[in-house]
Amino acid sequence: MSKIIISCAITGSIHTPSMSPYLPVTPEEIARSAIDAAEAGAAIVHLHARNPVDGRPDQSPEAFEPFLRTIRQASDVVVNLTTGGSPYMKVDERIQPALRWRPEIASLNMGSMNFGLFPMLKRFTRFDHEWEPEMLRNSDDLVFRNSFKDIRFALENLNATGARYEFECYDTSHLYNLHYFWTEGLIQAPLFIQTCFGLLGGIGAHPDDVAHMKRTADRLFGDNYSWSVLAAGRDQMRVAAHAASMGGHVRVGLEDSLWLRRGRLARSNAEQVRQARAIIENLGLEVATPDDARHMLALKGADHVGF
Repeated sequence: MSKIIISCAITGSIHTPSMSPYLPVTPEEIARSAIDAAEAGAAIVHLHARNPVDGRPDQSPEAFEPFLRTIRQASDVVVNLTTGGSPYMKVDERIQPALRWRPEIASLNMGSMNFGLFPMLKRFTRFDHEWEPEMLRNSDDLVFRNSFKDIRFALENLNATGARYEFECYDTSHLYNLHYFWTEGLIQAPLFIQTCFGLLGGIGAHPDDVAHMKRTADRLFGDNYSWSVLAAGRDQMRVAAHAASMGGHVRVGLEDSLWLRRGRLARSNAEQVRQARAIIENLGLEVATPDDARHMLALKGADHVGF
């Protein structure tokens, strides 16, 4: 087995500020949280931006600039910029930060899907901002659009930046979509495939679901990819442990789960990274450094980014 890459998704666009006092919102909080996660063992940080006043997702390139420059000055961690943004945004808006800042990695969702966030209204009932419950309620009629046209548009624009991709696959069909673009020559190996579990609208988080996605990716891509997992909410660490025991990479972070364990909010992204690291090392495996990740994923290097 090679070394295990820990990615950390720092804030995302799904959880809202009222859900946890530990969710990074301001550029200063995002930067500090990313740097701390890297120091705890994350080789890659996956970044979204937020409005610093009310915490809503902000996909303007200008919103990313303050924390990108701070992270770059303080750490050699690999920076991965979202092109998912918010599922309420269109693709031309979502790709702008990666287009402007030319990161080593950009995320790329590989298919359209229902994106059901409304069950969180059963757990969270008090909100500080009107947009928060409205966003959750409206997700019962939300299709996160990632059509073939959208994906091709993103690839044709972003390939010129030299960025490679974290291909986010929330169901088996997304792996087949990725295979199509690979065989069309718009994507080059090695591929970094993030199989995503436990979000309502995508595949579940049962061990059989994890194994099925891995078997399918093995059949479609052979030795041409690196496999990673993320799981939403309470399934985060269980799926991480399952994948790590199979030699897979793992993603944790407050974007995917606000919790450290049942009934206990994670107080930082670094706390989740330390827990994932302990799982990996207790399996007798080694955590990858940022330079290890660059080598494994054939990244262009931090000297070639735009920030």
